[in-house]
Amino acid sequence: MPDRITRIAVTLIATPIAMKRAQGSGAVARAVKRVIVQMATGDGIEGLGEAQAWEPFGGTAEGTAAAIDLYLRPVLEAADPSAISAVMAACDQTLAGHPEAKAAIEMALFDILGRRLGVPVHQLLGGAVRATIPLSFSIADPDFAADLDRARAMAETGHRIFKMKTGFLSPPEDFSRFERLRAAVPSAEIRLDYNQGLSVIEAPAVLREIAALKPGFIEQPIPRGHERVLAELSARLDVPVLADESIFDAADMLRCASERWADAASIKLMKTGGILKARRISAIAEAAGVPCYGGTLWEGAIAHAAAAHLIAATGNISLGCEFYMPRYAMLADVVQQGLAIESGAVIVPTLPGLGMVLEPGEFKRQTELAR
Repeated sequence: MPDRITRIAVTLIATPIAMKRAQGSGAVARAVKRVIVQMATGDGIEGLGEAQAWEPFGGTAEGTAAAIDLYLRPVLEAADPSAISAVMAACDQTLAGHPEAKAAIEMALFDILGRRLGVPVHQLLGGAVRATIPLSFSIADPDFAADLDRARAMAETGHRIFKMKTGFLSPPEDFSRFERLRAAVPSAEIRLDYNQGLSVIEAPAVLREIAALKPGFIEQPIPRGHERVLAELSARLDVPVLADESIFDAADMLRCASERWADAASIKLMKTGGILKARRISAIAEAAGVPCYGGTLWEGAIAHAAAAHLIAATGNISLGCEFYMPRYAMLADVVQQGLAIESGAVIVPTLPGLGMVLEPGEFKRQTELAR
C-alpha cells in the first residue's frame, strides 16, 4: 500500500526584491509575497510546492494560503501522494478557482513521487525533449538606463531574448525605449509585453506603428474580455501576437484556437492550476499550430523548477521562458541552489523530484505566517 501524506505545512513568505518593476497592469516594489507548501509522507519523503498570487490576476497570497490551509488540507490529509490526478480532481471538487494554491499542491505531489522513484519530474511526464530553455529577461525597471546596463551585461554572457514591458508610459516613450534597447543589444530578439495596457480604441494605431520596428512578438496588448478585437489585431499585424491574460484554462485555449485570437500563447502554472492542466492547454495549442511560451508571475525557484520540468517534457512550449526573477530580481530566494542559468538558457534540473531544497535560514527570515 503506498505511503500516505502525514504532514502539510503552509508558510506565507515575503521576499525582498532588488528593484521596482513596472508594467501595463501595475507595478511591483520592495517585496513579493509567496506561499511555500511542505508536504511529507509517513516514511519521511518531503515534497515542496510554491504559489505566487498577484492581485491584478485576481488572487492574493493571503487568500492562497487560506485556501490550502483551511479548505484543501482535509483533501490532502492521509491521501496517496502518487495518485496525483485523483487528488487534484478532489481539490477541484472541493474548491473552485484558486489555481495558484492548486499548482503548489500539485508540484509538491510530483516532487514526492519523483523523490520516491529517484527520477526528475520531467521523466514522470514522458521524458525531456530539451535540456535547456532559452531565457527571456524583462525590461521593466522604471530606471530604464539601469535596465539597459543590465541588458548589455547579460548579452555579453549569452542572453539573446529581452522582453520590454510597455503600456505604462506613452506610446512615443515606448517607441524610444524600444529603439534604445535595440541599439544596446543589437543581436538580441526584443519582444514586447503590454500586460493589457492599451485600450481597444488606441491599440490599432499604436500597434501598427510599433510593429514596424519588428519586435519578436507583442504580448496581450488589450484587456481580457476583448478577444474579438485581439483576433482582429492578430490578423492585421505582421508581428506575432501572444495571448497571456486571455488564456487561463483549456476552454480559453480552445476558443483561442478556434477563433484565432492570437498566434502564440503564454502558459503559467499560476494561471492554469498546475502541470497537468498546463499540458492540456499546450496540447490544444499544438493541435491548432499555436506555439507556447513559459510565462511567470513572481515565483521563485521551486515553482520555476516545476515549470522547467513541464517545458522540458512538452515540445510545443517552444518560445522560451522568463524564469529570471530569483537570479536577477530577488535579493534572496529560499532554496539552497536555484535553477542553473548558462549562456542565456535555463538548465533543466536532473535531480530527483523538482530538484530543490529549502535553505532553512533564509526561509525563516522571510516567513510572515506559518500554519
